[in-house]
Amino acid sequence: MAVSVVIAGGGTGGHIYPALALADALRRADPDVAITCLGTERGLETRLVPTRGYDLALIPPVPLPRSLTPQLLTVPGRLAGAVRAVTEVLARTGADVLVGFGGYVATPGYLGARRRGVPIVVHEANPRPGLANRIGALLTTQVYTGQPGTRLRHGRYIGIPIRQQIAGLDRLAMSDKARSHFGLEPDLPVLLVTGGSQGARSLNLAMFGAAAVIRSAGVQVLHVVGPKADTDVALPPGDTPYVVLPYLDRMDLGYAAADFALCRAGAMTCAEMTAVGLPAAYVPLPHGNGEQRLNALPIVTAGGGLLVADAELSPDWIERMLLPVLLDAEQVARMSRAAAASGNSAADSELAARVLEVAGHRRRP
Repeated sequence: MAVSVVIAGGGTGGHIYPALALADALRRADPDVAITCLGTERGLETRLVPTRGYDLALIPPVPLPRSLTPQLLTVPGRLAGAVRAVTEVLARTGADVLVGFGGYVATPGYLGARRRGVPIVVHEANPRPGLANRIGALLTTQVYTGQPGTRLRHGRYIGIPIRQQIAGLDRLAMSDKARSHFGLEPDLPVLLVTGGSQGARSLNLAMFGAAAVIRSAGVQVLHVVGPKADTDVALPPGDTPYVVLPYLDRMDLGYAAADFALCRAGAMTCAEMTAVGLPAAYVPLPHGNGEQRLNALPIVTAGGGLLVADAELSPDWIERMLLPVLLDAEQVARMSRAAAASGNSAADSELAARVLEVAGHRRRP
């Protein structure tokens, strides 16, 4: 009988993408494994999970308030209903293990697994664990973190599972092919600029303001502005290629074409940059709890990147601080090695091995 794994990773991309990377790794390790993903009808998982070929079981969403509000009084009843839904999924699938990645799908997942006696594995991608994973860490010793310094009960560093298309990328071997794909020259340095799937206005404004000096210095740019941004930009004249794209669905080619990146510092972005050994200037989001800065800090401290506050990013900063680095091939090479040493491109397969081991222990008489 096939091993059955239930994965609770719905809600946001930060939970779904590592969950799907784990699912892919489980399937590579054991082609017969049965995988069911928990989600809600509100999350991105309704589109992403079926597209990747995995079963999706929907449960009621139970977002937990971050402060004392009247909504808090409604949580116990709604949580109880979601836990019942999870236990039904676990019973129907004959689950051998539940893996949670945090978020509001994980809380009922952990509680439902505890109720049915199903072993739990927790993965926390962020430096500051969320409430769901703090609860999960109380219910199991199988707790893994995406950041070395994350403080979570029983936590052991393993890295963040990322898609095999990125984890298995040989950036240097693919460089010429990738540059040709984008119409870039093979022998000039390339800066990749990306603010994630939605782009980042401050990155776009700073880069367009610095376009003239960047191009005159002989640095090529592959600039992913985001689907909502205007791609019809009047760039200053110059012979050095400056390619503007609204979206890039082949990030592996973008990474392979680049020598350096200017980007945000989400957990998945940092994991992918280090997995492929691409040094970057990280610009953390200016709002939130400062988590993006914490994501990038270990990489920067190790010498694999630069860190600049969103308010300080400007055409002048790019000219004074970033351009000299881009033009120093030896420094870029050192930073590339440091970036590669800061991540774990095998996190997906290593976590899959732990999950299957836990499932195997449950099956032993």
